[in-house]
Amino acid sequence: MSKAEQAVKLFTDGFSCSQAMMGAFGPELGLPLLECLRVGSGFGGGMHQNRTCGVVTGAVMVLGLRHGPKEATDAAHQQVYDRTSEFFRRFQARCGSSLCTNLLGCDLSTPEGLQHARKNNLFQTKCTEYVRAAGEILEAMK
Repeated sequence: MSKAEQAVKLFTDGFSCSQAMMGAFGPELGLPLLECLRVGSGFGGGMHQNRTCGVVTGAVMVLGLRHGPKEATDAAHQQVYDRTSEFFRRFQARCGSSLCTNLLGCDLSTPEGLQHARKNNLFQTKCTEYVRAAGEILEAMK
């Protein structure tokens, strides 16, 4: 099973989009699954503030694990910044935006927006595809 498929499975099993990204990619990068799920738990739904999509923030965390400092004394950031910019460019080109509101057409931080998303099965339809897209992009970016 590909990492993108693992992320989709985690998402459809009930984890948030950011948890799905971390849970699929983090363990092979040295972070235990439970820690991945814990770290990613506050980022779903645009940090529940309707900002940057949780699948994007989860992907950025994966990029940090993949390309970030290898020593505690290494404060270099440029490689992660370059990869983050590349990920954003690819995700936005494929999905149209990196913001929850734009991706879903509703504001998940409001009761009305959350109700709209649930009523219209946006988590099962749109969000699943965004998780798949982010996973496939991360796989291609190795």
